[in-house]
Amino acid sequence: MEIKHAIEKAKENNQIAFSFLLDTFWNDIYGFLLKRTRNENDAEDITIQTFSKAFDKIHTYNDTYKFKTWLTTISKNIHIDFTRKKRTSILNTNLHNDKQAHQVIDDSLSPEDKIITEQNLAKLLRDIKKLKPHYQKVINLRFFFELSYQDISKELNEPINNVKVKLLRAKKLLAEIIQKK
Repeated sequence: MEIKHAIEKAKENNQIAFSFLLDTFWNDIYGFLLKRTRNENDAEDITIQTFSKAFDKIHTYNDTYKFKTWLTTISKNIHIDFTRKKRTSILNTNLHNDKQAHQVIDDSLSPEDKIITEQNLAKLLRDIKKLKPHYQKVINLRFFFELSYQDISKELNEPINNVKVKLLRAKKLLAEIIQKK
């Protein structure tokens, strides 16, 4: 699929075109942001937000510019906003000494996870556990708790498009892990 063709199909809400564009440009945008943030998690979060925003506003894309340039510009702006929010958040956390900022995530298996393990899904769960925590969470919410995109969006306090991009990326990474075996 050509990039111009994929963009036209994406403007028609074609999910295969979205997936193609995500796969084609993910490494470029992620690498660009990794150099700027020097933090894998932040770079990944901003990359997800970049694609989410780009896919939401794909109808505004002007084909006189390269698509990669358009994505890079979006990612720069999101990074600037992210940096501002992070500075504000750090100040607020220091001022209020918020106990929640110091809580540690409990990675122990829940009763539901134990039941699933007993039902011969242990191998799949081990593969899911190889994913980063935010990908694990979105996979679990969608496929084990069977939540809708809207419910996941509320649970994670993120826009629906971010949830869709995260889920698409999580499924791709999980498929790669499974195929390696």
